[in-house]
Amino acid sequence: MSPLDIGFLGVVVLFILLFSGLPLGLAFILVGFVGYGLAFNFGGAFSLLRTLPFSVFSDYALSVIPLFVLMGSLAFVSKLSEDLYDSAHGVLGQLKGGLAMSTIAGCAAFAAISGTSVGTAATMGKVALPEMKRYRYDDAMATGAIAAGGTIGILIPPSVILIIYGIITEQSIGKLYLAGFLPGILQAILFIITIAIMCWRNPNLGPPGPRTNIKQKLLSLSKSWTVLILFILVIGGIYAGVFSVNEAAGIGAFGAFIIGLALRRLTWKKFVESLLDTAKTTAMILIIISGALIFGYFLTVTGVSKSIAAALGGLEVSKWVVFAIVMVFYLILGCLMDSMSMILITVPIFYPLIHALGFDPIWFGVIVVVVVEMGLITPPVGMVVFVIKGITDVPMYTIFRGIVPFLITDFVLLAILCFFPQIALFLPNTMMKFG
Repeated sequence: MSPLDIGFLGVVVLFILLFSGLPLGLAFILVGFVGYGLAFNFGGAFSLLRTLPFSVFSDYALSVIPLFVLMGSLAFVSKLSEDLYDSAHGVLGQLKGGLAMSTIAGCAAFAAISGTSVGTAATMGKVALPEMKRYRYDDAMATGAIAAGGTIGILIPPSVILIIYGIITEQSIGKLYLAGFLPGILQAILFIITIAIMCWRNPNLGPPGPRTNIKQKLLSLSKSWTVLILFILVIGGIYAGVFSVNEAAGIGAFGAFIIGLALRRLTWKKFVESLLDTAKTTAMILIIISGALIFGYFLTVTGVSKSIAAALGGLEVSKWVVFAIVMVFYLILGCLMDSMSMILITVPIFYPLIHALGFDPIWFGVIVVVVVEMGLITPPVGMVVFVIKGITDVPMYTIFRGIVPFLITDFVLLAILCFFPQIALFLPNTMMKFG
């Protein structure tokens, strides 16, 4: 077989291994190593296996991952998520569907210190679901709002997925972070509007909570000052050019540590738990990145990436038709795979094509994350849905039914970002400096 044939066979084998339950990082390493050895020689494959993981684990630029993971972990054990939900609840809870709206707002705010959709959904779900049950919210509405709100976690910075996209495409993580901010806020607003429309048509879906006066609203908002400080330190520092992304991550982690101590919620036991959780999560992510880079190199040298890009790029159609084909591929894959697998497998293949067609790579990063978000709540995989199912007794069918209106809203968001790319590009184009 030619190297190209081995390359395509490697892609097929990778999918088989992933669906068989083999860990993602190991599957990448195994296929990349064996495939390279068969296509060329095993001496080169062993050299790749020896040098590439070392370069990943020793790369200073990747120190941003454990620092942001630590910040989110410290914020979680310090119960900042509960403060955020209480703030949103105090302002929006009295409206029809107000508790669901509060959940979306709380998820968007917690995303600014979390960076993961699964973590955001699990954390906010434990806080919000009992309240919505208490006020007799429709199960589909309640679980759908939590699942949809959780997906915002990988769009609003700091986002682990955007870090990985930036590493693969060699784009500025600082610019990617700023690019995700306004679309993330817009997504949260669209979700809240969706809830308002649903409850306007059927008030029984989300009965209003207790009314609050201006004083009570302001008192509720005061609980969110900690997250506001962290956000200004991290994202404001990156935008103003005061910090590099790595420095901002370190300051964010230290800020979360100080806030936890100041609120007297961070005990020694919780601090150790945060460190262990950060170490486990970081090791997992770096192993996956190492494997993905080995697999990506295998695809490149065997010509798979170039072949697919040439086939799509050679179509005598508008670049937007090619873009639509890529998006359909992502949507189909999103029904079958988790978000990190999608990013690591597809970006090395599609990015050269998208770049050659003249699309902005920063904008495309945001688009990819939005489509990946949709995959997180679509059957049969829908990882966030499984997280919600783990904290409630609501049937899977009901959760998926509640997600449908939010999926439609995601398509609207996708269309808006395609027609108005400056929503994503405005902040990156005006930032003073990035690191």
